Amino acid sequence: MSVAVGFVPTDEGRAALAAAIDEAVLRGTDLRILGPGSADNTEQAQAELAGLLERAQAAGIPTKVRHMVGNDDPGDLIVDVSYEDDVELVVIGVRRRSRVGKLILGSTAQRVILEAGCAVHAVKPLVGPRN
Repeated sequence: MSVAVGFVPTDEGRAALAAAIDEAVLRGTDLRILGPGSADNTEQAQAELAGLLERAQAAGIPTKVRHMVGNDDPGDLIVDVSYEDDVELVVIGVRRRSRVGKLILGSTAQRVILEAGCAVHAVKPLVGPRN
């Protein structure tokens, strides 16, 4: 069995990957990291990913990284992976959005939560009070 996580170099992505490592340790399973996409695949993102991979390896968690290519839709990729036989949990990062933002832009996280073929653990970074 494995835990899958979508990673982008944002606070939400970092929170998701950290939670996914914790879940993999708790479940004694491997970790599948999806991303970052080509637009987010910077040297800084690779450095962050390498640091988090070191944390997973130090915990004894086998990891696989699958980079998104071209125009891969992150939501579609995560939902597709959630239906693979060995995936028992998907971890995603979520962020605050205004009501208008949700209406106009839609939500990848919402789509993953509603369409995934396994349990989804939605996490958020630490945030302060709304202004």
